[in-house]
Amino acid sequence: MEITTRQSFVLRKVVEGHRETGQPVGSKWLAEQDDVPWGPSTIRAELARLEEAGLLQHPHTSAGRVPTDRGYRHYVDELLEDGGTALERPPGMQIGAVRQEVDGAMRAATEQLSQITNLLAIVSAPPLGTTTIRHVEMLLLQPQVAMVVVITSTGGVTKRVVSYDAPVDPGLVKWARSYLNEVVGGLAVGARMVNQKLAAPDLSEPERHFLVTLAPAFMELEDTAGDTLYVGGATRLMSEDRLQELSQINDLMQLLERRVALLSMLRSALEEPSVYLRIGAENEQPELRSLSVVAANYGIAARNLGAVSVLGPMRMDYPRAIASVREAAIELSHFVSELYDE
Repeated sequence: MEITTRQSFVLRKVVEGHRETGQPVGSKWLAEQDDVPWGPSTIRAELARLEEAGLLQHPHTSAGRVPTDRGYRHYVDELLEDGGTALERPPGMQIGAVRQEVDGAMRAATEQLSQITNLLAIVSAPPLGTTTIRHVEMLLLQPQVAMVVVITSTGGVTKRVVSYDAPVDPGLVKWARSYLNEVVGGLAVGARMVNQKLAAPDLSEPERHFLVTLAPAFMELEDTAGDTLYVGGATRLMSEDRLQELSQINDLMQLLERRVALLSMLRSALEEPSVYLRIGAENEQPELRSLSVVAANYGIAARNLGAVSVLGPMRMDYPRAIASVREAAIELSHFVSELYDE
């Protein structure tokens, strides 16, 4: 069924009215709106046609209507087709103060996104494969105690203190610092090449033995890196006035505990060239089928590194949610571009 311009307008007013009031929207309420030029009888006829088209439904015996999944989909598709003119520009993200650390930047972005949208915000950090070793520092703490510090391109730091049975040659410590920065600096965390450099055949036996004692510091980087999720705003999403909409609240809590499902959803968002938007039954995970997901990816030229998303009830403020995840994705793209160019 072809949707007319007037029906699209009525559908938009129903979506916005339901979002504001949380109640089914009727013809009388619509007719009272300043920008609606038609009377109740005309509006009733259009509401009936929209219901026949599967875009609206009666939630029970109420005279009002609420949007269906298809109704919300039609609404957001029109928003996106407008080229952003209908999208509300959110307050700017402010993560500059913590740009030296990926962890801090991701936490700041997640919390601000949740505050701006009043929804659950989930951000995925850059994956392991994008993290490289930036610098290695060697310190001789005591004659028989040395410490190796490894700093990554994402600002992560790992250190390991090693005790020896005999005093360590300070010259060996100085050599190890120079050698490691020369041969493993710039290599990806977890790369097989790191292990090869630590056990290179052209090294002397004392050099190779000393590097073997430092190897665990590099292995710990691989163990602690990887897919990291930052979640913020669960309390906001669970607020009492919205709880009635989340019929699968227990499932949602289980989903938040199931990193694999969340990562799968965010990886799908990485493949979208623009905004990833799934409404209700469009979500693959059963736990999300009473919710909507809006996400956008961020990264560097020709490579997506992570995704920014918000989850909430289907009657969420889509213009603000879409604009906010886009803004957050742009800000994080600037952040990682500077980070990986250093």
